[in-house]
Amino acid sequence: MVKLSKLAAAAALCAIGGLAAAGEVEVLHYWTSGGEAKSVAELKKIMQAKGHTWKDFAVAGGGGDSAMTVLKSRVVSGNAPSAAQVKGPAIQEWAGEGVLANMDAVAKAEKWDAVLPKVVADVMKYKGNYVAAPVNVHRVNWMWGSAEAMKKAGIATMPKTWDEFFVDAEKLKAAGLIPVAHGGQNWQDFTTFESVVLGVGGPKFYQEAMVKLDPKALSSDTMKKSFETFRKIKSYTDPAAPGRDWNLATTMLIQGKAGFQLMGDWAKGEFLAAGKAPGKDFMCAAAPGTGNAFTFNVDSFILFKLKDANAQKAQADLAAAIMGTEFQEVFNLNKGSIPVRLGMKMDKFDDCGKQSAKDFVDSAKSGGLVPSIAHGMAIAPAVEGAIKDVVSQFWNDDKITVADAMKRIATAAK
Repeated sequence: MVKLSKLAAAAALCAIGGLAAAGEVEVLHYWTSGGEAKSVAELKKIMQAKGHTWKDFAVAGGGGDSAMTVLKSRVVSGNAPSAAQVKGPAIQEWAGEGVLANMDAVAKAEKWDAVLPKVVADVMKYKGNYVAAPVNVHRVNWMWGSAEAMKKAGIATMPKTWDEFFVDAEKLKAAGLIPVAHGGQNWQDFTTFESVVLGVGGPKFYQEAMVKLDPKALSSDTMKKSFETFRKIKSYTDPAAPGRDWNLATTMLIQGKAGFQLMGDWAKGEFLAAGKAPGKDFMCAAAPGTGNAFTFNVDSFILFKLKDANAQKAQADLAAAIMGTEFQEVFNLNKGSIPVRLGMKMDKFDDCGKQSAKDFVDSAKSGGLVPSIAHGMAIAPAVEGAIKDVVSQFWNDDKITVADAMKRIATAAK
């Protein structure tokens, strides 16, 4: 505390002396694709307008694994950046190392507690103090439909239940189309699986089974039905699915070759980039049975302890800018996600975005707002990895029985 108050005094003297407290802000992130890079450039512009120097530290690789390796070596050598893109329980792990800055002063000035749902705010805090700033909300439990394929199969509307889904899958199959576009990678398998569990069991069961990893829930009839439904979906995918990237599965819908895809709202970016319009060329709806729920994946930046007073000021301005209405709007329009900040004007967003924002607010009130396990928002990375492996093994090997998969998932959860 003594160190900090000395720095604050030094900063105040600089300000009195008429020196601009401009600092350098170094930001480590893994947003390197088109829309993402465009969004980061907007943040850079906002910071430069405040007189700060922006040092971009982009590490390619969509999942951020390479970025985390680089970050660890930087922090260990005592050379942490101002901010780094990190999410979910990993925020708490970094905070536990004692390397993150307390951002409560910014959060209080900007009223973060009032404009963030408590479920999200809690992820950004460590022992009650803000240590990270959230950027956006991705909804994971979306299902996408190809208007062309649906029309060809005689399907008028998106299915609302798993029973309706399987009726429509049969129609698509009869029309000579692939009912479900899927990419066989463990995170894609799990994205589908968590939507199935949510649709079969509802938000309360999802919390018990997937977030709290309650042994009773994991061995219940509801979990049994979830695995059975999951396996049935697999029977409507095509043989070329293993190893396919998610965006190539989306392309199958764009080309009218497949009917449905269970994937988060980043898929929307692919449709839009291909010049397709929501409601006309493609449909968006909550995954079957999950209309009253919302699985969230929140991108965020953790903020490191810095010694230099000007760098601290730049860092505080960065945190405020990330949560500011200007950046929240432009970033999420580019990314396909929605603002994490409640009460934002949504007039520039398309119908899928508006629906997502409405469901985000409604589910936050009803208890249906739940973290995505597939996207690192709910449980420790090691446990998440073990459960993902079980789910993918079951998906890929028809010899593994439902009973066996349930035993394996319970073991992985321990």
